[in-house]
Amino acid sequence: MDFTLTEEQQQLRDAVAGFLGARYDLEKSRAAAKSALGWQPAVWRGFADELGILGATLPERVDGMGGGAAELMVIVEELGRALVVEPFVDTVVVGAGLLERSGGAHTDEVLRGIVTGAVRTAFAALEPTGGATLHDVTTVARRDGDAWVIDGTKSVVTSAPLATHLLLTARTAGDRRDQAGISLFLTAFDAANPPAGIEVHSYRTIDDRVGSDLVFTGFRLPADALLGIEGGAWDVIESTEATAIAAICAEAVGCLRKVLADTVDYAKQRQQFGVPIGSFQALQHRMVDMYMELEQAIAASQLAAHALAATPADRARALSAAKVTVGRAARFVGQNAVQLHGAMGMTEELAIGHYFKRLTALEREFGTTDYHRARYARLTRP
Repeated sequence: MDFTLTEEQQQLRDAVAGFLGARYDLEKSRAAAKSALGWQPAVWRGFADELGILGATLPERVDGMGGGAAELMVIVEELGRALVVEPFVDTVVVGAGLLERSGGAHTDEVLRGIVTGAVRTAFAALEPTGGATLHDVTTVARRDGDAWVIDGTKSVVTSAPLATHLLLTARTAGDRRDQAGISLFLTAFDAANPPAGIEVHSYRTIDDRVGSDLVFTGFRLPADALLGIEGGAWDVIESTEATAIAAICAEAVGCLRKVLADTVDYAKQRQQFGVPIGSFQALQHRMVDMYMELEQAIAASQLAAHALAATPADRARALSAAKVTVGRAARFVGQNAVQLHGAMGMTEELAIGHYFKRLTALEREFGTTDYHRARYARLTRP
């Protein structure tokens, strides 16, 4: 299996890295993340107009360019290396993935909006009692004439305060944990001025991102808000979640590369007893262990991307294995980087603390390390 980048993929990496190197200063990005906006609209426009990466997961009929899993992973890894807070995965991977796989009356229009940068999406799927299981859905959608009426609660809807459109799951048939009977809906959305029937509770997450908890009470949608087949959304959700897991594994690899590089540089510069601390054998061993964890995470991320084309069962096993490997690396490398930097490692002034917070969040997105370890064991059980 050859994971060497092609010439075109290397050019893509160089283009994204060059753009971010020139335009994505960490201090300014942290200030923007903590501002009322919570992001940098000019950077998002640059993703659309200068780089053209907002159509990375879409076929040529939508964005005129097309792309594949390998190209997506190249992009997301560079976004992770720069600690980008803009909602790329939530919009380009999850939102566009759900829309493209589902179809619907307004799908192509919204997808073109994603490509141009006009549309940003959030996926309301998790529920307070469901953990990481996306098919544990108690939110209910019922027909009322030509409309749908939705009641229920969604939690940790990442990027909801930035979204122009909301994708949400609701049960139209079956019991709480059934994979059958889940439907997918699309609606325009503005967290600052939500539609009647939606109560929004927004907050900032530990990694300087934004999210919301949403309460739906008699929320009405037109009939054409339904995406795909009524009650048949699970296959679409599962395959989109798989791509998202592979993407955040690649994002974590980008973060890990930066954290390790910064730690090695710091160890060469920091003096103690008149010599760089990097000359101490115990710390050299520690950094070698960090490097080994990074290499395992890189391999796991590459295998996860390759597994997206496999059967659902093989794909799920590979993705859970990758999530466990990357999650373990995120914790080990992040914690050791902070320790080697000392108290400065958790200050706002150094990048290390910000990367550690993002790695901590990535370890929990789309299922924790423990969740995926249990899923892998269940899927490999005879």
